[in-house]
Amino acid sequence: MTKLLERAFVEASKLPQQEQDTVATWILEELASERRWDELFAKSPHALEQLADEALAEFRAGRTQVLDPDKL
Repeated sequence: MTKLLERAFVEASKLPQQEQDTVATWILEELASERRWDELFAKSPHALEQLADEALAEFRAGRTQVLDPDKL
């Protein structure tokens, strides 16, 4: 375990039990989500490559624009 992760757990252990459970649930859900994304990406490398190629082609053709977060 890294020092930073250990420090985070020490700090989390000082929280009330309900908040500790909330933090633990969030961490476990994030880890599960990462595993699901890894599995999905591993199953579809060609689809991702095709999407990346299409995005680059649109960029090179001038059919893209800069994203302005203030206009979302």
